[in-house]
Amino acid sequence: MADDVRAVVATGKGAPVEVVTIRVPDPGPGEAVVRVQACGVCHTDLHYREGGISDEFPFLLGHEAAGIVEAVGEGVRDVQPGDFVILNWRAVCGVCRACKRGRPQYCFATHNAAQPMTLTDGTPLSPALGIGAFAEKTLVHAGQCTKVDPAARPAVAGLLGCGVMAGIGAAVNTGGAGPGDTVAVLGCGGVGDGAIAGASMVGARRIIAVDRDPKKLEWARQFGATHTVDAAETDAVEAIRELTGGFGADLVIDAVGRPETFQQAFYARDLAGTVVLVGVPTPEMKLELPLLDVFGRGGAVKSSWYGDCLPERDFPMLIELYLQGRLPLEKFVSEEIALDQVEQAFEKMHRGEVLRSVVTFG
Repeated sequence: MADDVRAVVATGKGAPVEVVTIRVPDPGPGEAVVRVQACGVCHTDLHYREGGISDEFPFLLGHEAAGIVEAVGEGVRDVQPGDFVILNWRAVCGVCRACKRGRPQYCFATHNAAQPMTLTDGTPLSPALGIGAFAEKTLVHAGQCTKVDPAARPAVAGLLGCGVMAGIGAAVNTGGAGPGDTVAVLGCGGVGDGAIAGASMVGARRIIAVDRDPKKLEWARQFGATHTVDAAETDAVEAIRELTGGFGADLVIDAVGRPETFQQAFYARDLAGTVVLVGVPTPEMKLELPLLDVFGRGGAVKSSWYGDCLPERDFPMLIELYLQGRLPLEKFVSEEIALDQVEQAFEKMHRGEVLRSVVTFG
């Protein structure tokens, strides 16, 4: 029998979000209903509300979530009712060309639930990243449920569902950071601080945090930054070079996603170093670089989708590191809020007052 639950919905471009009643159907084949315990407020949700991703309103927002599997549909074997899970938007298909080549982290046909969740009048909802977890319950494909140690607090665990995982993975999976490396991170919000935490976790020797907000630079130190650069006061490229013996960093991560920050990242790396773009640009942005510089500097220029993660591999491992005290995930949680405070959380996020507001359900 379908459930009627409270949820946060974006009804139109730029309009304030609303808490409404939605209908969550029973799980069909390959699907699962999850009782959401916590869901982080991510910039991607704001992009949906602003119409920056598509115009398929109304959107059911929320995707950085953890909760308890309540029911599963026919054929589901990997999770069962009662399991504590983190929701992910990379439920790999196993049969696309990327999966067949042994690169499931690049899966081109990730699974989502087949049935729609709806408003009570039957209007279908578009769930953010195929999840829609600013809701007391949500319907997802069972492959979007990654079982982890239930000792982890839901408000902390759910953050691996998007931004924090994107940052950690940008440093470790995409950028290949390792012991002794020098790493610079441009932009010290949730994704950037995730990259800093990831670089610190794998033993990078020098981690340089770059931002224009002194508060964010202070946050970056909490995640392992050894040096900070206030880009409002000094040239970021020159500062990174000065901190690396004049050479530039081995790995530079652009967690902002603007042409000017990408250009800074490109020129702040050492010869044969790596640049990783993990900040999300908008469609109108263009990049110009002298092609000779691209050739002459060597190395690699990469983009990172979801930190090139494989949830079934990475989520349990990172939760274990958190429980061992080796990954400070709890420091990302600035505040825990109620479902009807999401609009205010967007405003705080826009002003740079929080790393993550997290909706928690009693």
